[in-house]
Amino acid sequence: MKPQLIPQGGSVAQLGATITADGVNFAVYSESATRLFVSIFDEQDQETDRFELDVRADNIWAGLVSGLGAGTRYGLRADGPYDPDQGYFFDPMKLLVDPYARRLDRVFVRSPRLRLDRAEAVDTAPLVPKAIVVGSNEDKVLPRKKAPSLFYEMNVRGYTMRHPSVQGPLRGTIAALTTQRVIDHLKYIGVDTLQLMPTAAWIDEGHLPALGLTNAWGYNPVAYSAVDPRLAPRGPHELRNMTDLYRKNGISVILDVVYNHTGEGDSAGPMLSLMGLDARTYYRFVEVDGKQVLVNDTGTGNTLQCDHPAVQRLVIDSLRYWVEEMGVSGFRFDLATVLGREPGFNPDAVMLEKIKSDPVLSQCILVAEPWDPGPGGYALGQFGKEFREHNDTYRDEIREFWRGDDGKIGALAGKVSGSAEIFDHAGRKPSHGVNFLAVHDGFTLRDLVSYHDKHNEANGEDNRDGHNNNASWNCGVEGETDDPAIVAGRKRDVRALLATLFLSRGLPLLQQGDEMFRTQQGNNNAYAQDNEITWLDWEAADGALVDFVAAINAFRHAHPAITHDHFMSGQERHGVRDVVWLHADGREMNEGDWNDSGASALGMLLRYKDDAVLVWFNRRIEPVVAHLPEGEWSLGIVSDDLGEVSFSERTVVLPPRTVVALVPAG
Repeated sequence: MKPQLIPQGGSVAQLGATITADGVNFAVYSESATRLFVSIFDEQDQETDRFELDVRADNIWAGLVSGLGAGTRYGLRADGPYDPDQGYFFDPMKLLVDPYARRLDRVFVRSPRLRLDRAEAVDTAPLVPKAIVVGSNEDKVLPRKKAPSLFYEMNVRGYTMRHPSVQGPLRGTIAALTTQRVIDHLKYIGVDTLQLMPTAAWIDEGHLPALGLTNAWGYNPVAYSAVDPRLAPRGPHELRNMTDLYRKNGISVILDVVYNHTGEGDSAGPMLSLMGLDARTYYRFVEVDGKQVLVNDTGTGNTLQCDHPAVQRLVIDSLRYWVEEMGVSGFRFDLATVLGREPGFNPDAVMLEKIKSDPVLSQCILVAEPWDPGPGGYALGQFGKEFREHNDTYRDEIREFWRGDDGKIGALAGKVSGSAEIFDHAGRKPSHGVNFLAVHDGFTLRDLVSYHDKHNEANGEDNRDGHNNNASWNCGVEGETDDPAIVAGRKRDVRALLATLFLSRGLPLLQQGDEMFRTQQGNNNAYAQDNEITWLDWEAADGALVDFVAAINAFRHAHPAITHDHFMSGQERHGVRDVVWLHADGREMNEGDWNDSGASALGMLLRYKDDAVLVWFNRRIEPVVAHLPEGEWSLGIVSDDLGEVSFSERTVVLPPRTVVALVPAG
């Protein structure tokens, strides 16, 4: 049956493309457009029909087209004022992706024709992915109830492209994650919350094609609710199948989401979706010399206007789709302060309150990256008890302690005890802080101890990109070396860092491959390296380090003195002091000890009810004799597998640059 528009049959109740008994209802929000169209395409990518949306109510345009159903390929076109200096970019020659699209027929590819002025425009339909109509998944689910205990940050392509057990056609896809040995590895090291780096369909940054590079991370989305076709070439059900399987294996899947900007960039960027539908609604502008200029609080050219009701609806609807239909259990919000900008950051912003109060989203694991590069964009500790927050101060202070910086003994104590100065307020707990030492936008742990400086030459920006201050060290030689002593020292330092992470209060996060001693060749900003730089080399994995991570995570979980979710006070609880800080001489730390700029060893005696763990941190390059408190103590776990821990008459010898955890004997 030939598709036909049913006059005045459209409904504005649900945005996007909705299958009904009479056909497909298309609905899109635009305040400034004067006309909206839906273009229908056949499988040869030819436009076969174009229908004007003939219903408008509350700035929602809708049209009901009979003769269509699941599998229909379509795009949108918008007409209206064209005045880029005032933030209007309407051009019906630009085919636009539905902001509510749930599946695309191809990946986004940049072209100069996507940004031509209206007077010079050509039809961009051959260049733009088509949305594919999909039915709603009636088998809706709720997020897993289990609280996280170990986050694992994963890039789907990087993790699976070289995995020996993944079949060739599946490599680089979400389906690859259903391979049993992939799951077995995560379970072995104790991962219960898998954090997937962005899966929403993205586009390369404008300068990458000329360099022969592509975006490997996905932090440049265009379609918020469509899985990128590279990751799910057979459709979104691949993600749902994966999350269902991981639920059965006791692992929650959360998505890294980027509701702060889109890949359309600045006013000279490609017109792909929101910019062409109604830039003034979806993006934040500021007036400069009589012109409307896109605000760039994200460093990408545009900033989502999250205090606008239409944007809030777009974000909430997208989040609920990922949970209810795709089976994810939560989200890590990239540059989360943008969600609360009005335009300055407000922790009680409407968008944040809508997420916190939503009956579905409020049950999710919610994690904020609590900063953006805009004015006043650093908001660590301000997201409330509903959110957990990435704690960059933990990363910085722990790195600096192990690097050997002066005056860091107090900072070490503050970080391993849960960063109370940040999170101990408004009913929050140590678990509201996500402790990490390395994530995607920085060095791997191996590179952290192998490179004093970043080496990002492969990114084509003359090593200007990426962070310059990494608190890193190279153990004597810059970069890779065959010197066995230096290699052993680097492995020892990585183990000490990991032991610190797992023996700290708060929620640990592990970056993919850091448990295997992986390298990115000193690149601390490998966003454009969809190649061997970011692909895990499974054949070169350090199996002993993997075993250590599994063991220390198991040790952590076996001891409530470590994991008990309260801030330490040093006062008695349940008949015992929850923490005692010890000098290597055996006394409690005093003010002079805390102010000793050269202090390099610290004991942390943790007690909870009948459990006790004594953790010693020694960053010196020589052994330290530490005096023990009363009682008999035995070795629980030591970070250095080559280090010798010896006891004699109330003392223990701590090997160089090592973390040692002792438990009561017997």
